[in-house]
Amino acid sequence: MAFRQHKIRANLERRARLLAALRAFFQSAGYLEVETPIRIPAPAPEAHIDPVAAGSWYLHTSPELAMKRLLAAGFSRIYQICRCFRKGERGRRHLPEFTLLEWYTAHEDYRHMMAQTGALIRYVVIQLTGSPQLVYHGRAIDLTAPFDRLTVSEAFARWSTVTPAEALAADRFDEIVALEIEPRLGWERPVFLHDYPAACAALARRRPDQPDVAERFELYIAGVELCNGFSELTDAAEQRRRFEAERMLRRRAAKPCPPMPEPFLNALAAMPAATGNALGLDRLIMLLADSDAIDDVTAFIPEEL
Repeated sequence: MAFRQHKIRANLERRARLLAALRAFFQSAGYLEVETPIRIPAPAPEAHIDPVAAGSWYLHTSPELAMKRLLAAGFSRIYQICRCFRKGERGRRHLPEFTLLEWYTAHEDYRHMMAQTGALIRYVVIQLTGSPQLVYHGRAIDLTAPFDRLTVSEAFARWSTVTPAEALAADRFDEIVALEIEPRLGWERPVFLHDYPAACAALARRRPDQPDVAERFELYIAGVELCNGFSELTDAAEQRRRFEAERMLRRRAAKPCPPMPEPFLNALAAMPAATGNALGLDRLIMLLADSDAIDDVTAFIPEEL
């Protein structure tokens, strides 16, 4: 019998080496590996991310809420590698169950996180390939420091005919980023796309000197979005307002509306200033495997179960 897994054995071995390299990186930097519950009573309300019900609770879409409660409890450097679940996400780069690396650092901001993320990517690529270059689809991508940085406004000015504000007003912001901007990013050097409009802040804080933008970034390599990082919002009242707005959007779209994550909101008062990042490990392995399909780096896909 022919098994698909035979064809991707090298990628599964590469995946195991990547996990070992990630743990070595964080251990050397003084981070504690943590585990938080996968099944939770209330995920973060997000208009466009649908949680998977598990009885009367939900499978987490990320470990963010629980990990921030650990920050509030006094843990200053933590990371987690875990499975996450998002209903209906299936495509060339998406799975409804996927592997996420998430980490947090107290008393730092998104500028620190961008620099650290660059160091992490460079470290694991060198560990797995012996080179500070990543070759993807025949093109060499230079991983030497520092990675390039581009604001959202600069990207729209360069590749779109509208401004971010106009795109948001027309409900086309995500569409324009996905179709006009993302495919152009990170082919010579990785690029951090940063300073998103405040309307796209999610759980990020606004820039004190420029409150119309949020201290949020995403990293792109070869047109692939790898991660989503923030300077974390610690204002519980503001976070509640944002969650209520997301819940309203879900109700308008006739989507289920899980309860508010009250324990998380209650813990925010004790949470220090911090930065966090969530990185899709399946996509990073895709780049290391020179593949453009997430199925090529996954032992079992939903259609096989």
